[in-house]
Amino acid sequence: MSPRKSVAEALGTRAAILDRSVAIASAEGLEGLTIGRLAGELGMSKSGVLGHFGSKEALQLAVLDRAGEVFRAEVWEPALPAAPGLARLRVLCEAWISYLQRGVFPGGCFFVAAAHEFDGRPGPVRDAVESRFDVWRERLRKEARRAVDAGDLPEWTDPDQLVFELLGMAMALNHAIQLHRDPQAPDRARRAVRARLSPDL
Repeated sequence: MSPRKSVAEALGTRAAILDRSVAIASAEGLEGLTIGRLAGELGMSKSGVLGHFGSKEALQLAVLDRAGEVFRAEVWEPALPAAPGLARLRVLCEAWISYLQRGVFPGGCFFVAAAHEFDGRPGPVRDAVESRFDVWRERLRKEARRAVDAGDLPEWTDPDQLVFELLGMAMALNHAIQLHRDPQAPDRARRAVRARLSPDL
């Protein structure tokens, strides 16, 4: 076997472990990941799974990275062609709602679930979850500020308050879909976004 093929196979195996781990963790939590379970489901030895990460914590952090890649592709990247500011905020919110409505992760929003699981538990995994929320809030805040500066939102709009409300909308939508199986929830979220991102407030 050539070294190049060996590296490619190792990367493919690692990707398969991460994809399965993301699916499990989205529904059962990051603590629900066990090396034994992953080994059984993927037809690998425990040492084979562990060899790609070194520890359960390292696996959890890698799973967060993989989930972040999915979220970015589903929500952030579709909005990049839109004009910065209000137009981009609207596209972001629609992509965000669609991501939740389509159940991209089996357990709903991966990061909402991870935040509930780790918000009261100190350590590297909690810090990593918080960091991802911080990055997302800052992206939303930057677009809100651009919208205000361009005159597309009222000058008295507080970007931090707007971001707080948009995050609340997404969490409420995730809750309504996952816990209540409410088919009307995505449309309610869209109406809330349209009302909040109206320049006529």
